[in-house]
Amino acid sequence: MILFRRFRVLILTVFLVACSVHIVIDLLPRLERRNSSTSSRSPQTPACSCPRGPGEEAPGWAAWPNKHTLRLLQDFSNEPGSNLTSHSREKASTAEAPSRVDNQHQNHHQQQDQRARPGLEGHERRGGHETAFSRRPTPKGSRLHALFEHPLYKRPLPTLTEEDTLFNVNTDIRFDPKAAENQEWSKDGDYAPTGDLSSDSYPNWLRFHIGINRYELYSRHNPVIDAMLKDLVTQRITSVAMKSGGTQLKLIMTFQNYGQALFKPMKQTREQETPPDFFYFSDFERHNAEIAAYHLDRILDFRRVPPVAGRLVNMTKEIRDVTRDKKLWKTFFISPANNICFYGECSYYCSTEHALCGKPDQIEGSLAAFLPDLALAKRKTWRNPWRRSYHKRKKAEWEVDPDYCEEVKQSPPYDSGTRLLDIMDMTIFDFLMGNMDRHHYETFEKFGNETFIIHLDNGRGFGKHSHDEVSILAPLSQCCRVKKSTHLRLQLLAKEEYTLSALMEESLQRDSLAPILIHPHLEAMDRRLRLVLQVLADCIEKEGYSSVVEDDLSHRS
Repeated sequence: MILFRRFRVLILTVFLVACSVHIVIDLLPRLERRNSSTSSRSPQTPACSCPRGPGEEAPGWAAWPNKHTLRLLQDFSNEPGSNLTSHSREKASTAEAPSRVDNQHQNHHQQQDQRARPGLEGHERRGGHETAFSRRPTPKGSRLHALFEHPLYKRPLPTLTEEDTLFNVNTDIRFDPKAAENQEWSKDGDYAPTGDLSSDSYPNWLRFHIGINRYELYSRHNPVIDAMLKDLVTQRITSVAMKSGGTQLKLIMTFQNYGQALFKPMKQTREQETPPDFFYFSDFERHNAEIAAYHLDRILDFRRVPPVAGRLVNMTKEIRDVTRDKKLWKTFFISPANNICFYGECSYYCSTEHALCGKPDQIEGSLAAFLPDLALAKRKTWRNPWRRSYHKRKKAEWEVDPDYCEEVKQSPPYDSGTRLLDIMDMTIFDFLMGNMDRHHYETFEKFGNETFIIHLDNGRGFGKHSHDEVSILAPLSQCCRVKKSTHLRLQLLAKEEYTLSALMEESLQRDSLAPILIHPHLEAMDRRLRLVLQVLADCIEKEGYSSVVEDDLSHRS
């Protein structure tokens, strides 16, 4: 009996010790973040910005449990240089001798950056960022400047009423950052901003939201947009969390000015094409495609893509050390090459086999500005009538029925208004990018059916420059309808004095991660533009100009 009691006491003791160990392990991430944030203010604790010897451990990683570290201290990436490209700001010499000291490697890394992007050296420093947005205004002799000076790009909008603006802003209302921080107004939308700042002093993301109306996300030549693109690159990141839903890893980043953006990390080099055996629904989402889509949308004068900018992010300081997402934090590890890696949680490509690794802790990504919170401005999600089957063997109805468009034309909201024509705009936009992944789209609920389609989630564009997916044009070839303004702009962009590829190249040079697209992708856009114009020419020949081209220019007052 005595032995039995002692055995029970022993079992209870072991249980209590195990519970204590688990509690300590759960508290370690918080303690590690607190220690790393304190040490980051100390000049004697350098950040992880250079390689370490095989026996050295990254600063701030001592709090990781040993068994977790041993299990994840492996890099199973498909390609050792999966985050390395000749057009990447992260390029470093792969033949560098391991005996070089850290400061020599840093000097070499900076020289490589300067050669890869002349004029963009010093892009990122801890004290601030220098960006192409502030240093490269569009020169007056450029093609881009000439395009935006064309009468087609200067047509005014109809007179806006209160019903045509997303927010009716009272100039007496003030924005108080402290109140926003305390009540999380910027996230939840349930706080009416009051304070001492005029509306002109609102943060740029808020001024962008205020400017949204029935016809556009932002106006032409709006200085707030350039300022916000600069903010996306320079603002200090204060918190990071994984975005729920979706098939691939995306991060929500919050900035010092309380703005938020969606971060898509680099997964492929600029030169890589989508493998021919990949289905469209399992393709990678590319950060440079998001950036290029914003610039293409602006050149087409749609202005339906939220502002997107490229940024070189420090995975240690700007993701791991500021995240409160425990699931994300646990997926960080150090590869055998002493690079910082993580993989997060998602449906596709979130495993050690597809980890995102820095060089050593720097990674490229796209940052897309958030639209207004749904609590403030509700959006309606619509199923794209020309949605693909997202199945390996089945085909969608529009793929087997050549008269499918007639059925769509009789269904609301496509039986009236401009919605069907907006679908044609989106079709042309997607075809120029090679984007097959347009299953749904969104509109602002306040404006009903008489408003534009928001062109969100363009990461699967620019995957194949050697192939033109003509099936994307099915809505255009089946319906044979297009806006006159769109048709005229497409014809303009095909002229030699403008040329879509040259305009895109010039516009993309303003991004801090330039070059964004390699030349074959730029040339593919010119080729696809000619195909779009040919489809429209065939429609006009078959049905007549007035039946195909809808005059939307004379409707503007």
